[in-house]
Amino acid sequence: MTTAYLNGDFQPLAEVRISPLDRGFLFGDGVYEVIPSYDGRPVAMQYHLERLRHSLECIHLSSAYSEQSLRSILAALIDQNGGGDLGIYLHISRGAEEKRQHAFSQLTTPTTFAYTFPINKPSDGSAETAQCCRVVTARDQRWGRCHIKSTALLGNVLHMMEAVHEGAQEALLFNDRDELTEATTCNVFVVRSGKVLTPPLDHEKLPGVTRRQCLEFLQAHTDWIVEVRPVTRDEVLSADEVWLTSSTKELAPVITIDGKIVADGKPGPRWSAAQQLFHERRFDSP
Repeated sequence: MTTAYLNGDFQPLAEVRISPLDRGFLFGDGVYEVIPSYDGRPVAMQYHLERLRHSLECIHLSSAYSEQSLRSILAALIDQNGGGDLGIYLHISRGAEEKRQHAFSQLTTPTTFAYTFPINKPSDGSAETAQCCRVVTARDQRWGRCHIKSTALLGNVLHMMEAVHEGAQEALLFNDRDELTEATTCNVFVVRSGKVLTPPLDHEKLPGVTRRQCLEFLQAHTDWIVEVRPVTRDEVLSADEVWLTSSTKELAPVITIDGKIVADGKPGPRWSAAQQLFHERRFDSP
């Protein structure tokens, strides 16, 4: 049985109980992280905790735990769930108040919850181990603060269901200028004319940890031309390769967009080299 953590206690996940007056339940008033761990070793823990701190600051919420305390809690959680290949979900909401109201008190005690779930072994960069994805495109209709890793994910959920209804695994989102923002659960890279492109970070995009690692590894260990700049819909649809990046997917090649095959419909050579590099370097990040 999965062991979870809630407000100071480790307990079976099925027994975890949170108040219905918790603002995370009523308003989606909280933030979260998903941290991959392979053979008991978390990936880029420092980067995830940095992003968590940024998200907390953006919603004016102070965690009850120091960074070192969170590290210790998550290490114990990994151990109590047997190590192996796990995703760690860490959720901090503003906590429960006696009265439902939009304005929040600074005196509320935050709710801290974490649990683990199995994840697939990452690809080594070979076509045989690639997690290939079919995607659709959609106008980005989420809220205007996507740089916060908020638990209020209804906009992402609705876009994801658009993809599911079309038989796809993801949706690529475009703003009102027809520029790529991100996918519902991933950042996006595009390979075109020998260059690797990805959109710059702003309020329309989550600063993905895997995106950050990928950029660092490519810039440090390849001579590729990597450009962080706006990417248009036309550039995406005419790309040689498209990748999705996330903590549980790492780099995943896109093989169809709106039912049309990307290049030859197989994982591309740049993806293979980049994922192999990521496979070798994932634990280099702090």
